[in-house]
Parts: sequence; structure tokens; C-alpha cells
Amino acid sequence: VQLQASGGGLAQAGGSLRLSCAASGRTFNNYARGWFRQAPGKEREFVAATSWSGGTTTYADSVKGRFTISRDNAKNTVYLQMNSLKPEDTAVYTCAAPKSALPVGPNPEGYVYWGQETLVTVSS
Repeated sequence: VQLQASGGGLAQAGGSLRLSCAASGRTFNNYARGWFRQAPGKEREFVAATSWSGGTTTYADSVKGRFTISRDNAKNTVYLQMNSLKPEDTAVYTCAAPKSALPVGPNPEGYVYWGQETLVTVSS
């Protein structure tokens, strides 16, 4: 049972990155999926979430209109397309899954499975 986040790196302000969250060990296609991030010295914060079908998505206000969450259940993978990046988006990002087909909201306590992190650094 493993979630693996990847795709982080260095980007300039205004640039784009796409993160991937691949699942292995069991199928997560029936579960919602979420992305969280944690900047240095700050608490973990919710970024975005999608239902199992991808038909329902939610976003933090800070990323709404810039980030897009999507999923490809054939590949058991969820993506986070990040556009118009800002220096304040710099953080370690991780994906997570609740035991629910629908998004469970922004509280990390609602998520049962957590993936490895990937670092996103946005330079000004």
C-alpha cells in the first residue's frame, strides 16, 4: 500500500509544474485523493482534492484558478497541474487518500493513506 508523489522541482514565478501521485500495492481507484503541502515553519495545509471519479473537485482559496487536480484511474494516478506559480507555493507536497469515494474536506485527519513528499521551489 503505497502512494508515491513526484514531479517537484524548481520553477520560476509564473511558471508551471505538474505533480503526480501514483498508487501501488492496492487499487485506490475507489477512493478520493487529496494534495497537501507544508512550507518551512508552517503547518500542513490542504491544497486540492478529487472524488474517485474526478467529477467532484475542491481547492484551497490560495490555489483556486491556478491549480488543477485530475486523475487517470487506468494508471491509478492523480495529478496536480500547477500554473502561475508564486514563491509562496514553495513547500513539500504530498498526496493522500481517505477511505471514501468522495472528498472528505481539508482536514488531514480525514485521510488514511499518505504518500512520500516531493519538493516544489518557486523562485521570484
